[in-house]
Amino acid sequence: MTRRVVITGIGVRAPGGKGVKEFWSTLSGGRTATRRITFFDPSPYRSQVAAEADFDPVVEGLTAAEADRMDRATQFAVVCADEAVQDSGLDLTALDPYRVGVSLGSAVAAATSLEREYLNLSGGGRNWEVDPAGLSPYMFDYMVPSVMPAEVAWAVGAEGPVAMVSNGCTSGLDSVGHAVQLIREGSADTMVAGASDTPITPIVVACFDAIKATTPRNDAPEEASRPFDGSRNGFVLAEGAAMFVLEEYDSAKRRGAPIYAEVTGYATRSNAFHMTGLKPDGREMAEAIRVALNESRADPTAVDYINAHGSGTKQNDRHETAAFKRSLGPHAYATPVSSIKSMVGHSLGAIGSLEIAASVLAIQHDVVPPTANLHISDPECDLDYVPITAREHRVDTVLTVGSGFGGFQSAMVLRDPEEAA
Repeated sequence: MTRRVVITGIGVRAPGGKGVKEFWSTLSGGRTATRRITFFDPSPYRSQVAAEADFDPVVEGLTAAEADRMDRATQFAVVCADEAVQDSGLDLTALDPYRVGVSLGSAVAAATSLEREYLNLSGGGRNWEVDPAGLSPYMFDYMVPSVMPAEVAWAVGAEGPVAMVSNGCTSGLDSVGHAVQLIREGSADTMVAGASDTPITPIVVACFDAIKATTPRNDAPEEASRPFDGSRNGFVLAEGAAMFVLEEYDSAKRRGAPIYAEVTGYATRSNAFHMTGLKPDGREMAEAIRVALNESRADPTAVDYINAHGSGTKQNDRHETAAFKRSLGPHAYATPVSSIKSMVGHSLGAIGSLEIAASVLAIQHDVVPPTANLHISDPECDLDYVPITAREHRVDTVLTVGSGFGGFQSAMVLRDPEEAA
């Protein structure tokens, strides 16, 4: 018998507020957290806006030594993991550490620290020959992405399966999907899983500038992210993290754990087509959705809300609109769809986990968060995208999806555990 997997703890750090309550307040209130970049002078760049998180590692409980050692993305992950464990009420020290694992996702890992160290070694990029005397003693930690889940494992005492998943912008979905599979197959009983990315750094901004993927709407940062709107012109870069405690259902019930939702289905596919291009028919995403629903033993009509990838690029928005129609059929037109990237931006590998958190909270509150800044829909995006204002709506089953450079397409189904049963 396949073991059921549930979410019993959540930790979030995102633009617009600290913790789960402030995150949900931002989303349900339809407030945007995008602003002009403050981490460095953005004036030389095409896109000068981002969704930054207000985060102080020492205030968040890390020691000065830990803050020095860890990249910003790792700091986010460790803080969120601790928050998720506390939220779950689980005493990890009472568990067999070999049955506790970590699965962490990230697209660009320690990009912030790598760029900082390069600038330190090269005189701000002016010198071809770098000075090794200025090398950080933690440079290895920044070079090797697997250090991130290792730090989380050390923090929570996990000695079971520990993995790093880096599938671009679907990393936050895929890392949780990997954790679910480990529990289902019996390789672990408890997993701390999620994703973290802090890509607001000059080299990352320049990379997206080069391919014109990010928005140049710099005069009104709070209105810059416009998924599914006819005037959209690129996504808003962001940072953030979300971590979860995942447990086997029966074990969670026995200890009286708070159960937010059950992960009933997950699938990922690749288009084997283009690094950044998407086919307009949405076939690969539709296939991931079909498999995830089949695994959930759920008919497409069971979906109450779709948490879209909704990046705010014309190519993506039309691609996933077609995927929803292809996979859900007529029910796609009756299902509320929204993109939280309109409020908290696109934090690359982390956003999939933040969207899982938003989906779980939608189930908890029976509220669909809105798509902010959606005033005039693209005629090719003709579904119900919940514009501007959150909507009260019975939410028992959520489909959340992700699309990433490299052709990755992932889908996950989250359900109220009683409905899933």
